[in-house]
Amino acid sequence: MGDKLFKKILVANRGEIAVRILNACGLLGIPTLAVYSSADKGAVHAMMADEAVEIGPPPPNESYLAIDRIIKAAVDYKCDAIHPGYGFLAENPRLPEACEKAGIVFIGPTAEAMRLMGNKVESRKKMAEAGVPLIPGMKTAGASLVAFEQAADKTGYPVLIKAAAGGGGKGMRIVRESSELKAAIEAAMREAKNAFGDDTVYLEKYIENPRHIEFQILADNHGNTIHLFERECSIQRRHQKIIEETPSTAVTPEIRKRMGEVAVKVAEAAGYRNAGTVEFLLDQTGGFYFLEMNTRIQVEHPVTEMVTGVDLAVEQIRIAAGMPISDYVMKAVQRGHSIECRIYAEDGENDFLPSSGHIHYYREPVGPGIRVDSGVCENSVVGVEYDPILAKLIVYAPNRDLAITKMINALIGYKILGIKTSRRFMIDVLSHEAFRKGETYTNFIENNMADRGTGFEDMIDLAAAVSSAALMKKTKFSTGGGPVESPSPWQTIGPWEIGMRITR
Repeated sequence: MGDKLFKKILVANRGEIAVRILNACGLLGIPTLAVYSSADKGAVHAMMADEAVEIGPPPPNESYLAIDRIIKAAVDYKCDAIHPGYGFLAENPRLPEACEKAGIVFIGPTAEAMRLMGNKVESRKKMAEAGVPLIPGMKTAGASLVAFEQAADKTGYPVLIKAAAGGGGKGMRIVRESSELKAAIEAAMREAKNAFGDDTVYLEKYIENPRHIEFQILADNHGNTIHLFERECSIQRRHQKIIEETPSTAVTPEIRKRMGEVAVKVAEAAGYRNAGTVEFLLDQTGGFYFLEMNTRIQVEHPVTEMVTGVDLAVEQIRIAAGMPISDYVMKAVQRGHSIECRIYAEDGENDFLPSSGHIHYYREPVGPGIRVDSGVCENSVVGVEYDPILAKLIVYAPNRDLAITKMINALIGYKILGIKTSRRFMIDVLSHEAFRKGETYTNFIENNMADRGTGFEDMIDLAAAVSSAALMKKTKFSTGGGPVESPSPWQTIGPWEIGMRITR
């Protein structure tokens, strides 16, 4: 199969997604080239590829975002295709344009589709024309304060101010009354300008207690556009997804059918090709509204792969090579339940501050239905230059209850020492009664985890008790008939575990 596709693929990314794509290339028998910054010398993705080349210093705009350097590497190493992964240049239309000029295949959508769906205001206009349900709000941006006030009065408060470009919750503000509107617009514009270089914002109705539901799309150049069912991504921290699952507990067969048909309509209206994700908000009455389309492979794509058996990265490569969607993919069905937890290098017990350092010990959980997509290993050095995601832990089970239990056990068995991670926080979310019941709305973290204990309180009390007992038993003893000495802390501390710090 490899001979019919590409001679060599450059993977323009790093970390776990680069490793994921390298594995897909290996399955197809396609040689690979990894690119890395000087901060990523010795990184897993650079070691895994058939060849690797350093393309610049740590700042992303001088390495992973430097289109000219990536194209040069592809030409120098005779690559005929580039896979962007997610993040970095994955949704920048200038990369597919540069690929086309260099005679290289971009594994993803066209620049035109990417540009259309990357602008939320323009995509809303396009989807309105196609009859796609939208959240009530403005269909133009860059309007005056008066226009914002009129739109807010028309839709009714609360409203949401959103950046026209980008995502990830940047440039977003909830406004609950008119007196807050002007300041929220100005703050959103500043944040959008800093994050995306574009301060364009618009207004839409804020949906209370929604769920975030998205549909996986595949479209080829032979007239086939299909969906591979939904993922629920409602568990979010600061608008960033942290736990995803499929199927959603809120999506009935009837809703799934309607949402899937609309998702396909969105892709067709945009003239979309390759893999993409159509995102919706689902309200508590079963109504749903188009949010946006992500024009790339999604971080949470493995849960779809687990319940359908489809290798999405392989399908991306096949479609980019001009092949139709595989027959088995066209017939895919949803079986069982899958959950994904993102493992971040951040302190889950201290407001998720970034954590960096050297991984002294690393052991992944293993077992039936357990998958780890990782970009690190023992002795990896985790810096602060890039996104803090280290790995994704994915489980599959026949039903949701078993999947939750399996994920908790897998998280307990996932050992990463030397840096802080969000592992403990994930366990607490999954163990929460509301999560077990499927009450997974986008405000789950705020409503259920704000007064979460760290689990260290009992340990602190225990440590104090042990310390007191040790002091009470402190006796002087003789060593070999010599002078009477007090035991050292190492003699009295007893069993202990590295990697755990107790603070009060």
